[in-house]
Amino acid sequence: MKHKRSVFFVFLAVLLVFTFAFTACKPKEAVVEEEAVEEVEEAEFVGKMVEAPDCDYGGKIKSIVAVDAYTVEFTMCKPDPAFPTKAAFTPFGIYAEEWLMANANEANQETLLSAPVGTGPFVLDNWARGESVTFKAYDGYWGDKPAYDTLVFRWATEGAQRLLELQSGTVDQITNLSPDDYATVQDDDSLTFLPVANPNVLYLAMTNTFAPFDDVKVRQAIAMGVDRQRIVENFYAEGSVVPSHFTPCSLPNGCVGEPWYEFDAAAAKALLADAGYPDGFETTIYYRDVFRGYLPEPGLVAVEFQTQLRDNLGIEAEVIVMESGQFIDESTQGNLDGLYLLGWGADYPHVTNFLDFHFAASNPQYGDPHPEIYEVLEQASQIGDPAEAEALYIEANNAIKELVPCVPIANGASASAALNTLENAHFRPFGAPLMAKVDPGKDTFVYMQNAEPISLYCADETDGESLAPCQQVVETLLAYAIDSGNVVPELATGCTANADSTVWTCALREGVTFHDGSTFDANDVIVSWAAGIDAANENHIGNTGAFEYYSYLFDGLMNVEE
Repeated sequence: MKHKRSVFFVFLAVLLVFTFAFTACKPKEAVVEEEAVEEVEEAEFVGKMVEAPDCDYGGKIKSIVAVDAYTVEFTMCKPDPAFPTKAAFTPFGIYAEEWLMANANEANQETLLSAPVGTGPFVLDNWARGESVTFKAYDGYWGDKPAYDTLVFRWATEGAQRLLELQSGTVDQITNLSPDDYATVQDDDSLTFLPVANPNVLYLAMTNTFAPFDDVKVRQAIAMGVDRQRIVENFYAEGSVVPSHFTPCSLPNGCVGEPWYEFDAAAAKALLADAGYPDGFETTIYYRDVFRGYLPEPGLVAVEFQTQLRDNLGIEAEVIVMESGQFIDESTQGNLDGLYLLGWGADYPHVTNFLDFHFAASNPQYGDPHPEIYEVLEQASQIGDPAEAEALYIEANNAIKELVPCVPIANGASASAALNTLENAHFRPFGAPLMAKVDPGKDTFVYMQNAEPISLYCADETDGESLAPCQQVVETLLAYAIDSGNVVPELATGCTANADSTVWTCALREGVTFHDGSTFDANDVIVSWAAGIDAANENHIGNTGAFEYYSYLFDGLMNVEE
C-alpha cells in the first residue's frame, strides 16, 4: 500500500511538472508576461526636469523635460531655429548623471575638471600636467570603434617646434602651421597639407567701463587709426583677408550692412582730439601667447599694434603677455583695463555663433552691453529664414560699427598638417578632428595642439585647446559632419521642432553606455544641461562658474540671483 501511494505521488508530481511547462510555453501568455515586464521597467523610470519659474528672466529655455527614458523635450520661451546647431556644440555634452552629481561640488572639483566620464570613443587614461593627455579606446563604444588603442594629446606654443616634431615622426598630426611653413609642408612628400575652412576673426577689444574707452569717439578713433591691411599682409598666411564686418562673410547675414571703417590716420587723430585726447593717452595691450588661425604670431602682432597706436594716434601702450587661462577669464569677464587681442573660430555654422555670443545682454566682456545691438540680435535669432532676418542683421551690424565694442582685424587663413601615413587625416570646419575616424596604421596616434587644456569639463570652457580633447570623450545630442559641418545625429537619433521652433523634441539613442558602465538615458541629458543652464542647480559648478555658452547662446541662465 505504501509503495502504491508513493507511485501515485510520483505520477502526480510528473503531471504537474508537464502541466507547468506546457502553460509557460503558450505563446499568448508569454506575450502577456513580456508586456508586464516592460510595464514594470517603464514604471521604474522617473524622468527629471529643469525649468525656469517663467520666461521673465529673458532667456530662451523655459524647461527641459525627460518625457520618458529616451525622449527629451526642450520648451523655449521664444523661437530658436538654430537649436540643433547649438546642441551639437561640445559645451552641451552629456555626462553620466551619477558622476556629475558626485563631482560637481567644491570637494570633488578637481575630478570634475580633469577626469570626465562620457560616452565617446575614447576614455581618459592619464593627464600628465605640463606634458600630455592620454586616452584609451573605449571597448563599450556604441558606434564605430577606433582602429587603434591609444590617443595622446601633446602641445607646443611655437609653430616651428610643432612642425619639427611632425617631420621627425614623434607626432602624427599638428594644428596651426605657421604661414612661413606652408610651402615646406606642401613640398614634402611625407606630409599631408590640411587647409582649415573654419571661419574666424581676430579683434582688438576695449572695455567701456574703463576710461577713456567709455567714450565712443575714442573707440571710433582706434577703429580708424589701425592699418589692418598692413597687419594682414605682414603677419598672415596667403588667403587671409581684412574683414568688412565682425562676422566672416561665409556665414549667411555675416556681412550685410555698412562695411567697416577705412584706415585714415588723420581723421582718427582729429576724432581723438575731439574726444579730449589731442596728444593721445597711456594704456595697455594684453594678449596670450597661443597660436591661432586668427592670430598666428601673437607677440609680433601685439608689438605691431603698439607701434601703430603710437605712430598714428599718439597712444603709448605697454604690451603685457598673460597666462592663457587667466587671460581668457579676465578678458571675458570685462576686467582688463586697456586693449586686448582676442579672436573667435566658428563653433557652429550660424551667424548667432559670432554675434549672439559676443554682443549678448549677459556678456560683460566689453563692459556695459549695448541694447542697440543685443535687442536686435534677440529678434533676429528667432527667425529661421536668413532672407527674412537680413534687415535685422543689417541693423545689428551697423550698430556694431557705430558703437565699436571691438575692432575686427583679420580673417585668418590657416592649415594643419599630418604624416601621409595617416588614413582619413582631416580638420573639420567646425570642431576639432574626430580622432576615432583616423587610422594611424599603428597602436598610438599622437596629436599636437597649441597649448595645454585649461580643464576637461567643457560645459564651462570656451578655449579651443580644452574643447578638442573633450570632443573625444564626451558626446552631444547632435554633431557636426567631418566634411561639411552639417548637423548629424549623435546621442540623439534626431531632434524635431514644432511649427514655430518653440518646442524641440529629441529622440535618444538606445544601448549606449558611459565609461563608468552606467546606461545612457534622458536623465543624463537633464542633469548635464541643468548643471549649465540653471544658476541655482546644485551641480552648477565648473572652472570659472560662468558657463558662458549656456548663458550667451540661450540669452541667459535660469534662476540667477539678483
